[in-house]
Amino acid sequence: MTTNQVLAGVGLIVVLAVGSQLLASRLRIPALLVLLPAGFTAGALTDDVNPEQLLGPAFSPLVSLAVAVILYDAGLELDLQRLLGHTRRVVVRLILLGTLITWVSAALFAVPVLSLSLPAAVMLGAILVVSGPTVVGPLLHFVRPTERLQRILIWEGALIDPVGGILGAFVFHGVVAAQQDGIGSQIGQFWVSAAVGAAGGAVGAAVLWLLLHHLRLHEVLGTTVQFAAVVGTTAACDILRDDTGLIAAVVMGMALANLPGLDIPARRPFFETLVSLIIGVLFVSISATVTPQSLRPVVLPTLALVALLVLVVRPLVAVLATARTDVRGGERWFIGWMAPRGIVAAATASTFSVTLVEDGIGGADRILPATFLVIVATVMLYGLTAFPVARRLDVLRPARSRPLLVGGDPWAVDLGRALYSAGLDVLMWAGADDQRARIEAAGLKLAPGELLAAATGAGAELEGITGVLLLTEEDDFNALASVTLSENVEGPVLRLGPSARSQGVVAPYVGGEALFAAGLTRPELVRRYEGGARIVAHPVDGGLRPEHELLFLVRPDGRLDPVTETGSPTPGAGDIAVLLSPDAGWPAG
Repeated sequence: MTTNQVLAGVGLIVVLAVGSQLLASRLRIPALLVLLPAGFTAGALTDDVNPEQLLGPAFSPLVSLAVAVILYDAGLELDLQRLLGHTRRVVVRLILLGTLITWVSAALFAVPVLSLSLPAAVMLGAILVVSGPTVVGPLLHFVRPTERLQRILIWEGALIDPVGGILGAFVFHGVVAAQQDGIGSQIGQFWVSAAVGAAGGAVGAAVLWLLLHHLRLHEVLGTTVQFAAVVGTTAACDILRDDTGLIAAVVMGMALANLPGLDIPARRPFFETLVSLIIGVLFVSISATVTPQSLRPVVLPTLALVALLVLVVRPLVAVLATARTDVRGGERWFIGWMAPRGIVAAATASTFSVTLVEDGIGGADRILPATFLVIVATVMLYGLTAFPVARRLDVLRPARSRPLLVGGDPWAVDLGRALYSAGLDVLMWAGADDQRARIEAAGLKLAPGELLAAATGAGAELEGITGVLLLTEEDDFNALASVTLSENVEGPVLRLGPSARSQGVVAPYVGGEALFAAGLTRPELVRRYEGGARIVAHPVDGGLRPEHELLFLVRPDGRLDPVTETGSPTPGAGDIAVLLSPDAGWPAG
């Protein structure tokens, strides 16, 4: 290829990857629904985006390194101490039973239907066990199922990525080893590959632990050191033993997530940006290698395989995983209707199938197009049906707002009671024991003491919370928490405005909307409250006095509209106003 063709191809791949993700975010659909057709269409129309021609022999190693970065990042999410309570049993069963049943069923079905040899079918079955949070997360964000369902499915997706990556690597080495003579040699080669990957991951994790634990690395340098360590370890393992780097990457991530005394940065913007770009580029590149000619002989057999996975295998796994638990019927069947395939399935299929084809494994050339079709079919099916299915099963999260109020001063507790009386499901958090006791005495729900600490952890989410109101007496805390929590909450994160003459270190300089009208800062609100003012809820239809200051409107459908420094919502029929009243006796009764 000429220099101009290479430039055009690389530029087009990157533009298609980012443009598809941008379009998907605007349409509020999974990015795969745009990435796969974009790459496939570009590959069919021009040879410039075919990575096998652009990169030649470098394509497969680069895919392996890219997948290693994704699996390492997924492994960092696997702090096993966070898998607690009623979700543990269901999630563990989904991983163990789901992996085994899906692997065996897909492999046995693929032999007669897709005309694969047994080794190729076993490899395809191992590839298809993977779901992945990069697909499940956007779907759940759109559907908004109940908190427990979201927690279970997010954990399953986060865990199944590295588990599937390890399984795929193990099966690949077992299939390759099986081509050699002698059962002893086959078993020996298999375990040598496993040992190389595990040892490489352990060494890489130890090096990273020493660097991150003993050197004071800032956020950017800390993440670039991790990136270099993952790429270097993966490359070294692959040089020693083909495709053992994926095992090493997963081992590194899981080890660092669970080692005591190690503070991995909670927010990893470098990795988040890099992984997002890698996912887009990989999907466009891999789908560009799938030709219409390779799809024709496998379309109908693969659709039959998808029907088996969707209609039989996944519901069976869900029933077995939730048996003898408190997961009710609707939740159980929704779990059985949520298993899309994603990036790890596509990348491992692309990485392993090339070697298997070169080794003469029967039907190995059908692994990648079959995987491509399974991804497209499952993402489209679940993406188009997840919301109506969740609504039919009555597992959607209530539409009413669920605000989290942070702070336990008397006026903040009264605000929580007023919002609760207006029909909202209010949750409160405070650090001091006397404030927590005050919240409990008011009959309001008290969030656990570690809530905010957990929310700042990697991958953590404040599940079910539709907005956060930061109401503490520490202006700097409110400012810093607003920056941190905005990454973990679907709705707005608003804080009290500091005094105009604030001497805070952070508060005067952090942007973002402040609660309430200009001038109603924290000191002013506290002064009025100590002077006898009170916070009350009153129907708008009953009329509002001009001397009462509007703080919030609770709409008839349960939405909470706050007054901010930039504007005030307009009251309407059926609204309930939350007001700062100059006297405690209004409204009467």
